[in-house]
Parts: sequence; C-alpha cells; structure tokens
Amino acid sequence: MSDALIGLAPAAARRAQSAAILPLAVRDLVLRFREATVLDRISFDLGGTGCTMVMGPNGSGKSLLLKLLHGLMQPSEGQIDWTGHSATDVTARQALVFQKPVLLRRSVAANIDFVLKARGKDPGRCDALLDHVGLGHKALQPARLLSGGEAQRLALARALATDPEVLFLDEPTASLDPASVLAIESIVGDARDRGVRIIFVTHDMGQARRMANDVLFLQRGRIAEHTRAADFFPEPRSQAARDYLNGRIVV
Repeated sequence: MSDALIGLAPAAARRAQSAAILPLAVRDLVLRFREATVLDRISFDLGGTGCTMVMGPNGSGKSLLLKLLHGLMQPSEGQIDWTGHSATDVTARQALVFQKPVLLRRSVAANIDFVLKARGKDPGRCDALLDHVGLGHKALQPARLLSGGEAQRLALARALATDPEVLFLDEPTASLDPASVLAIESIVGDARDRGVRIIFVTHDMGQARRMANDVLFLQRGRIAEHTRAADFFPEPRSQAARDYLNGRIVV
C-alpha cells in the first residue's frame, strides 16, 4: 500500500509544496469568560516534530487551549503565531479529534468520502484509509453501529484524510478498553513517525509515558511547566506536577 495513497506520506514531503506552519510560538495567551480568566498568560514554543502531551487536572484549560490553537475560539489577548500563516490557511492544514467523535449518519466509507471530496482529495484513497485503521471490512456498515473504539478509529481516519501537518487529539482514548487504546496509539504513533505534529490531551499516565516527547503541564489556567518527557516523569520541576504524578489532588 502506498504511503501517499493513505495520506500519510512523510510530512516533510508535503511541507515542501508550501511553507510549513511550524514551528509554533504562543505568547501571553489569555482567555476570559466574562469576569473569569480561564487561561492566563500562556506562552510556549513547539517545534516541527514529535508528540506534545498536554496534561493537568480537570478544569486547568487543556481542551480550551486546543480549541484556541485550532482556531475554534479566539483569545481575549495574546498571539498564536504559526510562522505568520493566516488563520484560514492554518486551520486547513490541521485536524482535531475529540473525545467523543461526531460521525455522519451514513456508512463508514461515506464518512471518509465526504472529507475527501470536501478537501479535493483523491476519492480512491477511501479504502486504503479504512484498511489503515482496521475498518476496511466495515466500509458499508452504518457508522452509528460502530463500537466506541471503532468510531474513534474512523474519526482518526477522517482526520488523516485531510493530510494534516498538525493533529490535535482531545482525550481520544478516554473510556476505551485497553486494546482500543493501543490501537489508537499505534495509529497516532505512525502519523507522528511520518512527521505529523501531534498535540495530545490526556489524563492517562501510561499513555503519556509511552507517547510523549514533551509535556505541557497546566494548572489553574497557567503553565506550571513545559519539559521534555524524559525529564518530566522522573523529576518534574513544579510541585503541582509532582503532586499530580503522585495521585494527589491538584486544584
């Protein structure tokens, strides 16, 4: 099976066709809802490769940060700089997979066909994409009949059909069984190894250890630390991260 056919050719080859949107620079990002500041002076840089795990307790702003980076929400203050690219250009070169996939009430294959046609991609890639995520045998089945793990694999195939440079994942394996978790991780890891930049929200410590190149740890809407995974797990710098990793409640 051709890598290009499934839409997973090395990202470097795709980026050569136009200026890359990475690296990313975020400066003094603020998000307010009325009187409440939910993200407060967020600043960080991300390079062009690897998997960043966004971690932190519930309510720390992880999902909101992903929505801001993907352009689904606008910040109250601050800058998100994808190397000077316009918001429209950036969004078209990214994909986001939510915890609960929203699928079309059509067949499994029709969910992929819809994206390929909307993005002007080769419709002949549908079968290969489904085979890649282990759903080729369910192509004609209604998507609503898929199990939770299968539905999430279809959501990933649909995201990969857009040939993203950046793939955002918002707890895509929450509530899935261990086999489904590993299947999702395998698909995501393959995309990462081909150069797709992964930004992944998770509460799963084992998953973060298996997949992270770096960890962005949030607490109370602020960055408590941004550290290489090899340093974060054995020796986090912040007390908040140490408490989190030791199972103590962080509020």
